[in-house]
Amino acid sequence: MLTIHTAGERGGAVAVDGALIAAVGPYEELAAAHPGARVRRWPGVLTPGLVNVYGPELLEAAYHPDPREADELGTEPITGPALATLALTEARRGGSARRGTQRLLAHGTVAVAGEPRTPAVRDAVRRAGLGVVPRAQRPEGVPSLDPFASGGPVVWAGPLRAGGPARFAVFDVPDLAELPARGAAACVATVLDGRLVYRAA
Repeated sequence: MLTIHTAGERGGAVAVDGALIAAVGPYEELAAAHPGARVRRWPGVLTPGLVNVYGPELLEAAYHPDPREADELGTEPITGPALATLALTEARRGGSARRGTQRLLAHGTVAVAGEPRTPAVRDAVRRAGLGVVPRAQRPEGVPSLDPFASGGPVVWAGPLRAGGPARFAVFDVPDLAELPARGAAACVATVLDGRLVYRAA
């Protein structure tokens, strides 16, 4: 079934058919052209998704604690010397990678830069549907789930266009100019290949 995603008061919208974008334009035009479409309305702005340039650092060089470990380990990613003390098994690495990918999706990320080398991480990225793009070297900045907080480059996925992959995010901000100040935690929805993979509670 074709779905129209629209955000904010300006009426920008994307019509999604399966894994692809069928059309991009004002909501009124898309709704008129597809009267039987399901409609998802979101607050804020609809944009291409983010590419987090710190894929290996966030998913292989960090441990994302299980909520059941919060009393002992906290909730933030564990890196550096503290990570070495955990003596992670492959199963724990896999669980961490799955939680890490879910946290990336919650920040509007649709792809990571840097090919994962660990089988458990590769599997988690593939299962989540995140894209992987190459990178020549580690970028400047501090690895962060929120690219706007990293001090490094903020990279967007390709433009939204008819016939292109339906990979985008929605951020609950009045306009794009406000997004750097609010950060990617303002994400309310992430769509990968037409699937709604994250929706804010």
